[in-house]
Amino acid sequence: MRFLTADLPGCGGHFKEAPEDFEVEEIPAYLPCGEGEHVYLWVEKRGVATPDAAKRISRHLGLPEGAVSWAGLKDKQALTRQWMSVQAKPGRETELSTFLDPEVKLLQVSRHRNKLKGGHLDGNRFKIRIAKVKDVAAAQATLAVLKARGVPNFFGAQRFGAAGTNAARGKAILLKAAAGGRRGRPDFERKMLLSAYQSELFNRVLDRRLDAGLFSKARQGDVLKKHESGGEFVCADPAVDQPRMDAFEVSPTGPMYGPSMRPAQDEVGADEAKVLAEEGLTIESFAAGGGETDGARRLLRIPLPDVSLEPAGEDAWLSFALPSGAYATVVLGELLKPGPR
Repeated sequence: MRFLTADLPGCGGHFKEAPEDFEVEEIPAYLPCGEGEHVYLWVEKRGVATPDAAKRISRHLGLPEGAVSWAGLKDKQALTRQWMSVQAKPGRETELSTFLDPEVKLLQVSRHRNKLKGGHLDGNRFKIRIAKVKDVAAAQATLAVLKARGVPNFFGAQRFGAAGTNAARGKAILLKAAAGGRRGRPDFERKMLLSAYQSELFNRVLDRRLDAGLFSKARQGDVLKKHESGGEFVCADPAVDQPRMDAFEVSPTGPMYGPSMRPAQDEVGADEAKVLAEEGLTIESFAAGGGETDGARRLLRIPLPDVSLEPAGEDAWLSFALPSGAYATVVLGELLKPGPR
């Protein structure tokens, strides 16, 4: 994956020395209304994965795993705050009032009419300490570019597993399914691995667009997405749509390949088809994944309007917000400019 700001020096430094150095706060799609059949919990966790925090709460309530739901996964090695939910019953709030855990705290308990499900969030706010910053001016210059042109919406390394093999495993599952093989693994793992393969191909498309200098350019045949409404349309005249791109009213999308994905047209469509051809695949190949590889369009860039960098001695605190599905590590990579990714 390439850096949009490759012509600017990195600021140096590192992050995540302690969970408190990496704060993540969920931006919910809605807040609990105060009544209903579900109890909502505003949970703060330190150094604990989201599923593990949910298990601890379930265990305290004497409920099976899966009884506590959440909108999105949060980093383990971080201090995070997010909403979770559990089915209400008489006395549920009293049971929760006795929950004590040194790493998981219930900051607020309320009620709502529906269960909290995956995807019920708008994004996340981040506050990150970058330790041992060497060049604050370089960091500020990088942030100025990202604010003006947007952040490349790469999937971060977390998407591909600790060993970085999830995409290759996903491809193997897809090829086996296309050849008529049986699933042979739990659906949740299969879906994760297939998605990792789709994500790797998306990253490849974005990488090539950056390499060609077309990151913030409207192209004939682009599937453009409106930031405010999410509506998609095909770019028929780049001269007309470029001012809307510059104003961050719309942005181009890339492929999460699958049969239900809206296809790009013209030269953009040809570029996306070439990536598949290099893999020996077509769009129809992803039908073998069933509903787990339907496909979709994903923004190639995301705005970064409210970002700040505050020096603190040898360190600096970086604050910004990202929409759901975007990776803070991509912003950090642009700033720090570590070795090849």
